[in-house]
Amino acid sequence: MKNIKYIGLILILTSFVGCSEVIEFDPHDEYAVTEADYLQTQEDYETMAVSCYTPMQWLNQLYVIADIASDNAVAGGENASDVISLQHLDDLSQLVPNNSTLSDLYLSAYEGINRTNYLLSYKDQNLQGETITWSSKEAMYGEVYFLRAYYYFALVKMFGNTVLFTDKKLGVSDFGTLQRSPKEEVYTQIETDLLDAISALPTTQDQEGRITKYAAQALLGKVYIYQEKFDEAIPVLNEVVNGPFTLVDTFDDIFLLEGENGLESVLEVQYSNGQPYYNWGGQTRGQGNYAVQQCGIRSLSAESSEMPYNSGWSTNLPTQDLALAYEDGDQRKDATCFDIEAYIAANPTWGITYQEAPYNNTGLYNKKYLPRAGQTSGQVELNYENNHRIIRYAEVLLLAAEANLRGSGSATDAQTYLDMVRDRAFGDTNHRVTATVDVIWNERRLELAMEGDRFFDLVRTGQAAGVIDNFVTGKHEVFPIPQDEIDISGIEQNPGY
Repeated sequence: MKNIKYIGLILILTSFVGCSEVIEFDPHDEYAVTEADYLQTQEDYETMAVSCYTPMQWLNQLYVIADIASDNAVAGGENASDVISLQHLDDLSQLVPNNSTLSDLYLSAYEGINRTNYLLSYKDQNLQGETITWSSKEAMYGEVYFLRAYYYFALVKMFGNTVLFTDKKLGVSDFGTLQRSPKEEVYTQIETDLLDAISALPTTQDQEGRITKYAAQALLGKVYIYQEKFDEAIPVLNEVVNGPFTLVDTFDDIFLLEGENGLESVLEVQYSNGQPYYNWGGQTRGQGNYAVQQCGIRSLSAESSEMPYNSGWSTNLPTQDLALAYEDGDQRKDATCFDIEAYIAANPTWGITYQEAPYNNTGLYNKKYLPRAGQTSGQVELNYENNHRIIRYAEVLLLAAEANLRGSGSATDAQTYLDMVRDRAFGDTNHRVTATVDVIWNERRLELAMEGDRFFDLVRTGQAAGVIDNFVTGKHEVFPIPQDEIDISGIEQNPGY
């Protein structure tokens, strides 16, 4: 929510031992607000609900690694040790449990779960045993149910079996008692939360970025497809297909600042830079989208003020293999794979200069999230306001097409949905192809490239071993559990790590 501004809420837990010989301690002597004072008004609940959105921002690297770990992108950067965690995800043979990017994602997702669990545990009564009611309370809790499902879906995609808890916010005493639950149980909880969200959420929200019923239905449909529950996916996805969304005529427009929360947007993670962030010790923890800086072209500059792009770090580079997968006339190619040399040739009077990506240079850059001038503030690298597009209407169409073809649905509907996506891509009806499962999977690659789906798509469809270099079947379907979690909590590591 650009208008709401995600915030972090620190809940200070205090404990003490009383004794008749000691003056009784009042926690208010040290803290203006304690946990006992909180959740006493509608505003308290709504503020906490907003804080439950915040970890969505912190997961921006999830959409980076899903392409780098696949055939869509390479880590790039300055050298083989530049952001070593991404280099190891690029070359799966080097992937180890102390990967800092995976550790950050693991902690971020569980922070989101902790926040949602805390608010859900006081849904009926607060700490004082009081029931706080207002007209939109159930709808607000629909958002919270969605968010918990979102965080668990991120975890189960990355790590498979994962620690599942829903009844409380974890505390220090819980360390050493945790066990990973089978992913089937995690998916069951995700489904339950999304169904609860769907029953409570409105179809529209007054503020951009808030979760709607359509977003919950779209995510539930995707969750069903990940479990190959195709017949369950069809009706829930049809609700979204027949909703208020439409495909934007020009594909490139989707990823402009003015394209945010547009006609095609079902779910976006909102970023802003109204409160500039400066903390390099927590690069992903600001309100800005850190992943944007990674995509930029190294040392890019121009004599002309018309040049719209800022420089960056030349990581997360699209591969030539991805570029070659597009047919001639497909507008998605240029909107996804930015060729800097072709851009310079098209603008010869601008005086553009840049440094080639020193490591694993592909000559291409991620156009969808290329850093743009005027869209950052403060510590420039940490404050880009570009939203991450999580679910677009085009993906819903492709999910519905896949569900219809792989379930007992309508091949005619699947063809219609595929035609809609390809007609937009080419700007005509002359590039239609017969809808098959393989065609739909390939169309997902072309449509959603560099948006954070490719690795997980290859895994769920059983194609990963034949496509991704160094992929080991029985190991690389999931990433390693962070070693710190193994050491502290004693949970079991994934096989092969």
